[in-house]
Amino acid sequence: MKHFPGRLGIQQRVLPAYRAVFFDELSAACEGGLAVFAGKPRVDESIPTIESSIDAKVVAGHNLHIFHVSSPLYLLWQAGLIHWLNAWDPDMLIVEANPRYLSTRWAIRWMKARGRPVIGWGLGAQPPQLGSSPLTKLIHSALRNARQRFLRSLDGVIAYSQRGAREYQEAGVPAERIFVATNSAVPRPVQPLPERSPHFLGQPRVLFVGRLQARKKVDNLLRACSRLPGDVRPRLWIVGDGPEREKLQRMAREIYPAAEFLGALSGDDLEPYFSRADLFVLPGTGGLAVQEAMSFALPVIVAEGDGTQEDLVRPSNGWRVPPGDLAALESALREALSDANRLRKMGVESYRIVKEEANVQEMVRVFVEALDAIVPKPVR
Repeated sequence: MKHFPGRLGIQQRVLPAYRAVFFDELSAACEGGLAVFAGKPRVDESIPTIESSIDAKVVAGHNLHIFHVSSPLYLLWQAGLIHWLNAWDPDMLIVEANPRYLSTRWAIRWMKARGRPVIGWGLGAQPPQLGSSPLTKLIHSALRNARQRFLRSLDGVIAYSQRGAREYQEAGVPAERIFVATNSAVPRPVQPLPERSPHFLGQPRVLFVGRLQARKKVDNLLRACSRLPGDVRPRLWIVGDGPEREKLQRMAREIYPAAEFLGALSGDDLEPYFSRADLFVLPGTGGLAVQEAMSFALPVIVAEGDGTQEDLVRPSNGWRVPPGDLAALESALREALSDANRLRKMGVESYRIVKEEANVQEMVRVFVEALDAIVPKPVR
C-alpha cells in the first residue's frame, strides 16, 4: 500500500471508540505522522470514545453546541482548533464535511492561506427535512446554499458510501474529486471462513448486537419473531445494554420468551455468538456490528439508513428493510429462516465482501489514494 509522505491532521466532532483501529492503520501510512483533533460527545449521546492510547496524536478540543445535535438547526464551535493547527502545522487536513461546524470554516481558511489542501469526509450532502411552510422553505434554501459554498471550499471529498458520493456530486463537487471509502470498523478478517452445517442444528439462531436504545428497534425484532410460524421461530440472542433493556425484557417475557438478553459483550466473549449464529439482524439505525457479523460469514438483515448499508448488504448476502417497517422485517425473517442452505451461501458472500471490499485496510487505502490525488505539490 502507498504511504502519504507528509504530516496529516484530521478534525472530528467526537472520537468514537470504533475508530481506533482505523486511526492506527492510517497513522502507519503517514510518514510524517497523524494528529487527530476532537471534542467530547454530549452526555445524552451515549457514544463510547477512544480512551486508551492510539498511534495517532490525539488533541482534545472543547465542543460548544448550539441546539441539540439531532436538530436540523444544530451548530457547533470547536474551541482550540486553530491553536491545534498552529501547533501541528499539517501538510494536509481532513475535516468532517459538515457546514454546521462553524469553526471548520476557519480551519479551511488557515490551510488555504498557507497553500495547503483540505479534504472533507462525510456521509453525503442530503439537506435536512424541515417541512413545507414558507419559512422552512427559506431556511432550507439558505442551508442548501451554505452547504454548497462549504463543499466548494474543499479540495476533495471522501464519502462513506456510493450514495454519499452521488449526493456530493449533485451538490456540485466534481466527480474526479470524490472518493468512496466504505465506512468500516473491522480489519480484514484473518480467521478462515467458518464452516457451518447446511442444516439448522435445531432451532435457528438469530443474533442482534448493539446498544439497547429506542432507535435500534429491538422491540420490532421481538414482535417480528413472535409473528413467525412455529417451525421457523428462532432462538434470539440479544447482545448489548442500554436504557431500553428492562422495557425490552418485560416485552420479551410477554410475547417472545425465546429471547435471551446476554448483556454487553465484546472480543473473545462475543466471538462464540457470532460463530454459532445463523443470521444477524440490525432492525434499527446505526451499528457497525454488521461488518463484524459478516466477517464471521453471517447473512444479515439491516434497516436502510445513511447509504452505507447499500454497499454492504446486497441480495447475494442479505436483506435491507425500511426502518420501522414491521411487516418488511417479518417477511425478511420468514424468508431467511426458511432455507438454511441458502443462508450458508449468503454467509460466504458476506465474508468475501468484508475480506475484499469493506474493511479498515481498504478504507485506509482509499484515504491515502485521495491524499495522493489531491496534494498539489511535494510536501515537506
